[in-house]
Amino acid sequence: MVYCKRESLFDKFFNHRDALIIQYINGDITKREFLKLNFEYIQKMNVKPFTRIDSFEKGMYNYQYYNMLAKYYYMTAMDIKKRNRHFDYYRACIDEANYYYNLKDRATLKLLRFLKFQNVEAYFIKVQSRFLKDKLYEIDLKDYENAILHSKSPWLLKILKDEGVFFEGVRKSLIDSYINEKY
Repeated sequence: MVYCKRESLFDKFFNHRDALIIQYINGDITKREFLKLNFEYIQKMNVKPFTRIDSFEKGMYNYQYYNMLAKYYYMTAMDIKKRNRHFDYYRACIDEANYYYNLKDRATLKLLRFLKFQNVEAYFIKVQSRFLKDKLYEIDLKDYENAILHSKSPWLLKILKDEGVFFEGVRKSLIDSYINEKY
């Protein structure tokens, strides 16, 4: 008798995300398409973030969940702004994006606490955006492949410095082309 191992929720989620990353790196999809497809997949999965973080996978899922929602609402807001219409809808989308960015930063902290800040490096990254210069930093979870987080949260930055995992200076992002591509 042949037994097939069922793919876990996390396997499905991360395999899908990895496939999109490969398509993006190969130039098959744009950053906008990458974000939209990730957003649609998260909506289709209908799995809400986890309250208790007791595994790396749960922490990364929460980070990705909130990050995708934040980026999607920000992208929607910018589309509205370009058309110079519906300022109230633009403002609502910006507020929604900021709400999810805040939840993403809280999810980041929960994940880092679960990992006990072990084998973590954080640093400011080189960006083309004047708005993000000296604000956006990268958090590299060195024990995990493709576990690269980003934030511009001052309160999270303070915690990273207090934990001794934030390094001064500016570095090139590990995913520089993605970070610096507009969407």
